[in-house]
Amino acid sequence: MKITRLYTGEDDESHFEEIEVEVEKIQAAEGIVFRQAPPGHVLDWHPAPRRQYAITLSGQGEIEIGDGTVRRFGPGDIMLADDTTGRGHITRVVGTKPRLYVSIPLK
Repeated sequence: MKITRLYTGEDDESHFEEIEVEVEKIQAAEGIVFRQAPPGHVLDWHPAPRRQYAITLSGQGEIEIGDGTVRRFGPGDIMLADDTTGRGHITRVVGTKPRLYVSIPLK
């Protein structure tokens, strides 16, 4: 199954790549956090606080990286936030509905 990975490159900027993850393979995790962000919410430049999956359940969010590239994530989209160093990225909630999502910190 393909998902989007957000990682820090050698230039200390965040980048996107599509990666393949194995289905039905157990991965070590530290728990799960349910989150909700209101429409228009913006989290300015920040690296991921830890290596974690972010899975959008409802609403839409977008991630902007240093070169201006923006990717939108909606219900069912999975991102591996792996840009734990460097400048990081901007996260925005877009549209008129709150974004409900889960974060799953990895060990």
